[in-house]
Amino acid sequence: MEPMIHIQLSVNGKKVQVQVPARQTLVDFLRYGLELTGSHIGCEHGSCGACTVRLDGDIVRGCLVLAAQADGAQVETIEGASDDGSLADLQATFHTRNALQCGYCTPGILLTAQELLATNPAPTRTEIRKFLSGNYCRCTGYQAIVDAIESVAISRRGAVAS
Repeated sequence: MEPMIHIQLSVNGKKVQVQVPARQTLVDFLRYGLELTGSHIGCEHGSCGACTVRLDGDIVRGCLVLAAQADGAQVETIEGASDDGSLADLQATFHTRNALQCGYCTPGILLTAQELLATNPAPTRTEIRKFLSGNYCRCTGYQAIVDAIESVAISRRGAVAS
């Protein structure tokens, strides 16, 4: 029987105290322990970005972090970011620009795009592509995703989108 570890953390602003298996990943804990299913399980190697969450303000791959490592931390999932409205313009523009298709990668890409725009409010198309390089999308070809992020960056700066 796998040992259990007691952890305390904040998930989307709510305090959580729970016992978790010692080797359970953060994304598995969020999905199966808390039923926050917006973060997906893809490659389980940290390569695809489907499991992206925010840990103490930084985006991380939830499949590479153990739930026990999040003890004492603040975790934000796509559900939390969506609920607080901070992604509203990105979500609307992804929809308008058809920057999503199956939606499997979208939560991770939205959190990554949010991080990019928070650190670089005027990214070039090359910078957008580079920042998204850890997020795989098998449906869109990325053009519409880059268009959407660029459009939001321009809009947030008060400029007119082309």
